[in-house]
Amino acid sequence: MTSGSVPAPAALAGPFPAARSLADPDTPFAVVDVHRVRRNAARLRARADRLGVTLRPHVKTAKSLDAAALLHDGTPGPVTVSTLAEAEAFAGAGCRDITYAVGIEPHKLPRVVALSRRGVTLRVLLDSTEQATFVAAAAREAGIALPAQIEIDCDGHRGGLRPDAPGLTGIAGILHDAGCLDGVLTHAGESYSCYTAEERREAARNERDAAVAAAERLRAAGLPVPTVSVGSTPTAHAAEDLTGVTELRAGNYVFFDLVMAGLGVCGLDDLALSVVVTVIGHRPEYGWIVTDGGWMAMSRDRGTAVQPQDQGYGLVTDLSGTPIPGLVMTAASQEHGTLTARDGAALPDLPIGTRLRVLPNHACATAAQHQGYHVVDGSGGTRAPVPGVEAYWPRVTGW
Repeated sequence: MTSGSVPAPAALAGPFPAARSLADPDTPFAVVDVHRVRRNAARLRARADRLGVTLRPHVKTAKSLDAAALLHDGTPGPVTVSTLAEAEAFAGAGCRDITYAVGIEPHKLPRVVALSRRGVTLRVLLDSTEQATFVAAAAREAGIALPAQIEIDCDGHRGGLRPDAPGLTGIAGILHDAGCLDGVLTHAGESYSCYTAEERREAARNERDAAVAAAERLRAAGLPVPTVSVGSTPTAHAAEDLTGVTELRAGNYVFFDLVMAGLGVCGLDDLALSVVVTVIGHRPEYGWIVTDGGWMAMSRDRGTAVQPQDQGYGLVTDLSGTPIPGLVMTAASQEHGTLTARDGAALPDLPIGTRLRVLPNHACATAAQHQGYHVVDGSGGTRAPVPGVEAYWPRVTGW
């Protein structure tokens, strides 16, 4: 993985031609501001250091070896993944400490065993006796430990066991007997509905308390709990005390997005991901500007629709990244985006061929629509009318 300055355009990878500026590639395409990525990464690293915990970034947002290289300040470090393809790609790049934070199922265990045989510590996640039993059986058959963490439900979000669930110690015992018990993990999914700083702090306290309570219960039963893992982007940035916790996870923060800005976790100037689109038409009778970037470029995610300020499918900036007052992407079909003005703003005069950037609702979903990122560096303090491209970062593909 790269760790220093961004490679020159000559190093662009894959089938994409070397782009010298954002005026070159055909639209739509994804853009990442590496200066903002570095700043976002440094902010959370410093917070984890202050809280005395290991930072384990979730790489599912960018799915990029180049982006991940910046998360630990250029040095190898632990990561979280959401697919085994990610685990395999990061292992291939030299990462040896990986948590696969999606519930395990039997069909995937041969790939887990294969990575373990390569010297990778790949932790799996589970929340049932059935899963613990087949993980333990696979470990015994392979003759190696397969470290597993028990998912704890801290807020009624998706999977996991409550800290006081009757089956918790039994599941842990099955894993321990096979040498597989690695600890507990929780994720405060409901923090994405916390609109005040105090609500986010309370979500972080609740997340910590649930994980620590589960760990203490297992230890009281004579079971080892080396890892107590918590995290979401909102709680990671709100936590004030992580006593009893060993590691902190977050993923969205590498790019941030309009949902996080709407919650108050970040500002618009922290958003590192955008999509470049081109004006292809006008419907003045409807107050529309039409672009070539629809939901295939932005995704269908409408995460801000439930927030006090609905941002449509994204906020619009000029090519330099300067927001255009009141201009929002309010509708999308597969390859067409519709821009309209709101809050009394005048619809700007944008001729056909004008390039714009759209800030996404959900960085993870928008990034998934693209094979990689054209990289710009916004650290100069002034916004170039047509930013130069410094590199191309391909994304990890496959499942």
